[in-house]
Amino acid sequence: MARDSRLSRMLHVLLHIDQADHGLTSDEIGKMLNTNPVVVRRTMAGLREQGYVTSEKGHGGGWRLARPLDQFTLADVYAAIGEPPIFALGLAEDHAQCLVEQAVNAHLDGALGKARQLLLEELAKVTLADIALDFEARLKLLRQQLDASSPKGSRSSRSR
Repeated sequence: MARDSRLSRMLHVLLHIDQADHGLTSDEIGKMLNTNPVVVRRTMAGLREQGYVTSEKGHGGGWRLARPLDQFTLADVYAAIGEPPIFALGLAEDHAQCLVEQAVNAHLDGALGKARQLLLEELAKVTLADIALDFEARLKLLRQQLDASSPKGSRSSRSR
């Protein structure tokens, strides 16, 4: 079973939208994700319906955040993109009358349900602002490492 990366990809997109000084078009996001703009619009629609993003057509339009990053969590985004399956594991339902299958499914279903609930609770603890702060810390560290490894004065004066 192929991995579903929609949650990761949409979190990525939302952080880029936050950093952009203009609305990002579906074409721009599609290029970023190496996917078709139609797929972008379809996926972003759930985020728009939940009030996390807005979109405007035409020149100067595009996707923008409708609220600050600290006002929505990973769980919110997961729900807005349609709650894709978390696990590749599933229950067998070939022989519904088989008592062994029933016993196996009862225990697997319970364990998978608990694992899903725990994951959703953890996703609800993390806001997009938390991820943005992590990104900023990583960027700062990278810049410090680059500064430390380059000879003094050899770096061009780029904006930081």
